[in-house]
Amino acid sequence: MSNTDRPFIPVSIAVLTASDSRTEADDKSGKALVERLTEAGHRLAEKCIVPDDVYRIRAKVAGWIADPGIQVVLTTGGTGVTGRDGSPEALEPLLDKILNGFGEMFRVLSYDDIGTSTLQSRALAGVANGTYVFVLPGSTGACKLAWEKLIVHQLDYRTRPCNLVELMPRLLEK
Repeated sequence: MSNTDRPFIPVSIAVLTASDSRTEADDKSGKALVERLTEAGHRLAEKCIVPDDVYRIRAKVAGWIADPGIQVVLTTGGTGVTGRDGSPEALEPLLDKILNGFGEMFRVLSYDDIGTSTLQSRALAGVANGTYVFVLPGSTGACKLAWEKLIVHQLDYRTRPCNLVELMPRLLEK
């Protein structure tokens, strides 16, 4: 539920596509995320494509979570079960806290679109060094679903009863 009495607070978001075959010209999922985050009023900090390689993915995202100017990281690709799918393995070790509800809700919502195939998704989210990290499947439909049904609402300070933006100032508390 949104409350228009509260101001919208834009956040800085980086987008990474993990793929051995995509280029900027045909990266539909990355483009869909960039379009949606900018339409929502957020700022694109950076966008890049890296190969489906655990260490390249981890290195790029580690740099972003070390940057205090980046508040959210969205990754797309590499969440399946094939040998080259390694985004969860790359990023879970970086997470200080896992938001289990994100993956659970994503799969519930995906079930309406793709049925039992949703069990193959290893989408996840968490917090790393005060930065929210969302690990999304490579399908454009999955990225749109995750953004439109979950992420856009939690990255909106006006969402009640609570949202991720209002917690940002407290993420690094000890």
